[in-house]
Amino acid sequence: MPLNYLPKNHVAASALLCGLLTFGSNCFAQRNETKANDSNTPLHLLQPDYPVPYGIVKKENIINDLNRIHGYLSKVTPAAFVDSKTGKAVTDLTKIDQNTALQKGDYRIVSYEWGVTYAAMLLASKVTGDPKFKEYSDTRLQFIAESVPYFKKTSQEHADWATSGPLRGLVDPHALDDCGAMCAAMIKATRDGSKGNFRPLIDSHIDYILNKEHKLKDGSLARMRPQPNTIWLDDLFMAVPALAQMGKLTGEKKYYDEAVKQVLQISDRMFNKEKGVYMHGWVEGMTEHPQFHWARANGWGILTKVELLDVLPANHPGRPKILALLKAHVKGLASYQSGSGFWHQLLDRNDSYLETSATAIYAYSIAKAINNGWIDGLTYAPMTLLAWNAVSTKINKEGQVEGTCVGTGMGFDPAFYYHRPISPYAAHGYGPVIMAGAEVITLLNNKSFEINDSSVQLLQKK
Repeated sequence: MPLNYLPKNHVAASALLCGLLTFGSNCFAQRNETKANDSNTPLHLLQPDYPVPYGIVKKENIINDLNRIHGYLSKVTPAAFVDSKTGKAVTDLTKIDQNTALQKGDYRIVSYEWGVTYAAMLLASKVTGDPKFKEYSDTRLQFIAESVPYFKKTSQEHADWATSGPLRGLVDPHALDDCGAMCAAMIKATRDGSKGNFRPLIDSHIDYILNKEHKLKDGSLARMRPQPNTIWLDDLFMAVPALAQMGKLTGEKKYYDEAVKQVLQISDRMFNKEKGVYMHGWVEGMTEHPQFHWARANGWGILTKVELLDVLPANHPGRPKILALLKAHVKGLASYQSGSGFWHQLLDRNDSYLETSATAIYAYSIAKAINNGWIDGLTYAPMTLLAWNAVSTKINKEGQVEGTCVGTGMGFDPAFYYHRPISPYAAHGYGPVIMAGAEVITLLNNKSFEINDSSVQLLQKK
């Protein structure tokens, strides 16, 4: 049963998949056994029973996928305010008051997940040449930036509303999730020529990351949940790309230095060198740390490194160490890719379900590393195309991304990770899938591929 024919209901799909895996009837095992023999049939030319499309990816198919996602998101993420009591539109920003709310859509347009999506849309526009992707981000980011001063004024007048208003995380961040990814997206939009005045928000968010977020004594980013002084791997992405982009925007070395410091110090604690992947969380004071290698957290980890390397000056003293970490992480991740092209929710536990958002992040990050010459394309390009082929099966006809794990805290037992729900309304899937598609298009532009002895191979120049 191919992946795209699994039941849409995640409970039914997970139960079926786990049942098949647990009781030995692996749904990804080969099933087209032949009655022919070697003397009358070239058996090596028989068509394999692949669970997802196999072969060289076509750019036009990726563009169609990206267009479908864009069409869906454009309809379900309005950039508008309403009066929460009357439901009437609020178009005059001077009329914003404590009753003003964002018009509801399928996703929150000021979340960290949407920070990823805005940056992804900017990339898709660059790669495809289609301005509608950039317009999607510019329209919403400018809408947010223009309204922030009015919300600040109302927050000062209504103290209780200041902690519950629709832009509270951007106006007054209290966690990296509130501002880090959005800040990085606004800096990228600024560098791409957006007319929005993002600098007040950018400066506020960078100040929060540098000076207000909780840290350990050595300066490593940390949280006070679920245990005091816990490092979450996710927080690398919630802070470092914004710092790196600020370095690029301003040319000031201190931002690069802090970004490199965070990656190296957190990796020293959390990167499992034997497995080549990261644990999800590290708790100060514990003699043994929970070794759950959650897929999406590892996605945030590898995405952080490629985002940092993309702007880190070639002569920065920390660059060789970041590059070495990237290579080790790519090698580790490659060893855990499933035969379907996806990665598992817990990377090293093959009976955990196959997850879309992490697979998309890996496809993007590895493709970008190949495109920039950081890793060997001959080794890693075929698995990257396989990953995109897998992800493409999860983009439904409406443009929704299926198979994405919902928001996830840090756990100390496997059941917590195994049974996190999946949903097409999990916002974490959209930015990564758009990014992956765009970067794979660039990979196809940069490299040539062939089917060599039935397998996808990078075509070597002779």
